[in-house]
This record gives sequence, C-alpha cells and structure tokens, in this order.
Amino acid sequence: MSIFKPPLSTVALAQNLLTEFNCLETQPTLSLEKAIQVRQGLLILVQASDYQMLGICADSLGEATTTLSQYLTAFNFSVPLDYRPIPPIEGAVYLKFNGLSQSFYASSYLESYRGVLVSYQSSPETPEAVNGIYGHFPLDLFAPDSFRER
Repeated sequence: MSIFKPPLSTVALAQNLLTEFNCLETQPTLSLEKAIQVRQGLLILVQASDYQMLGICADSLGEATTTLSQYLTAFNFSVPLDYRPIPPIEGAVYLKFNGLSQSFYASSYLESYRGVLVSYQSSPETPEAVNGIYGHFPLDLFAPDSFRER
C-alpha cells in the first residue's frame, strides 16, 4: 500500500485516460507521448489503490512472465517472483497475478486479445477508494526501449 495518495482530480484524470483501452478488439499503436501518458496513468492508480491484480494474455508463458516482471518493476513491487510453481503451457496463455496474496494462476488461452488487464483494489473503508479493471494495455508498455522517439 502506498503512503502517498494522489489528489482525487489526478486520479479521475488517470481513470478517464485508461478507460480508452477497455474492450478494444486490437491494440492501438501508441506514440511515445501517449505511451508516457498511459504509463503515468497506471502508476497514479497504483499509488491510489491498496493493491493490484494483473491478467496477461500473451502468445507464450515466457512472454507473459517477462511482461509481468516489467509491469511489477514499474509498479515498484519489491517481492522477488518465483515462476517455478507455474506448470509449463504450450501456446497462448492467460497469466494472473494477485498482488495481495502474491499468487499466480496460468492457463491456456484461446481468445484473440493480447495485452495486460490491471485491476486496482482498495478497501471499502479507504477514503476515495480506487477499484476497477482497465485494459488491455500493450504487453511491451514497460519494456526497456519499447517506445523510443521515432
């Protein structure tokens, strides 16, 4: 849980920006400026929520675990991740990570969506609680050098 809570107006702006990605059939190509805005929006909601859950739809388990590591690093998640309990899966996967329990779930995935769903969770007792699911965001949104100036 973050000690710093961003102003409510900033949270509302972040939520408005991130809803643009809900239920998209295909991932848009993001400009550098838009990628930075989306990253900032995601991080604002990380600070405003108690914990996050991530759902990653990817072409392989390796791509999913790499993506999860990149997102969690950006979210300042400091617990080392041990992917060994995840059974090997061939082909496309859905990988879910619960930040509260720090547990994983992985399964084969047959749908066409690719990307990251981020679910923000806050206790109902938290003033101005942030709860909601956003995405699918690009798998490489937090990859090093993924959105260089073109």
